[in-house]
Amino acid sequence: MDSIKKIQESRDLDELNKLKVWFFKENVRLKTLESELKKKEDELSEKQEQFRREASETKRRLDRERKRLKNDEEFFEKKLDILRNGFAQLDIERTKIKNEKVRLEAERSAHISYSRQERSADMAELLFQGVNSLIALKKRYRDLLKIFHPDNTGGDHNMVLTINKLYDEIKSDYEIGRRA
Repeated sequence: MDSIKKIQESRDLDELNKLKVWFFKENVRLKTLESELKKKEDELSEKQEQFRREASETKRRLDRERKRLKNDEEFFEKKLDILRNGFAQLDIERTKIKNEKVRLEAERSAHISYSRQERSADMAELLFQGVNSLIALKKRYRDLLKIFHPDNTGGDHNMVLTINKLYDEIKSDYEIGRRA
């Protein structure tokens, strides 16, 4: 208080009022700054909280995406394994089918060959039917070769082979019969 008395004494009331006004203005300015600072502090706190929430949400989203990606990778690996197993099984089955096809082709070829030989043999026996001497056999043989020779338009090489074979068999039978 002493300082106020000194001021009162040394200065006049007008200066004192100026000083009071200045203190009042300064007080108002400080209060305004304090409220602005408080407001900015609240805004900063709110922004920090919002940032934390966003960071937390982003982390949760990232964790979900990582988990989904991991599940997708596992699912993809399972699918890939299934496809690999399927292709391996297809290769095994393809090999089996190929082997079966080769076997069936061989059987078919053998059957066709056997059927042709059998038909040719039956036809050749029919062609030599009624031959009762070696001379008649030779004559029939020459006639059949003229008919079935491969150089002719209706010629058949397999039939000629069959005729030759059958001729040799029948001829040997006649020769054995003559000797006996």
